Amino acid sequence: MVHILPKYWQTVWNYTPVLLETYVDQGRFWGTPYKAANWTLVGLTQGRGKKGGKTEPKRPILPLKSIYLYPLTKDFRLILIGRKNPT
Repeated sequence: MVHILPKYWQTVWNYTPVLLETYVDQGRFWGTPYKAANWTLVGLTQGRGKKGGKTEPKRPILPLKSIYLYPLTKDFRLILIGRKNPT
């Protein structure tokens, strides 16, 4: 799917993504399929959800999730910071 997605996205949205991101609930899953497919574990969520404010207590309210990234192009960093135009 990661090889088909950029072409599909370009057709539908007229934009080609350079990086994929996904979240895995640590309490329920180990993320084995993502590890096997060479996704990179980059960290954990804070467990506050998208509506969790900065003033809420530090303790997690929602389950912590692992954050995995999968680059679709080798120069994704340069493209994301605007130093290179996507092709």
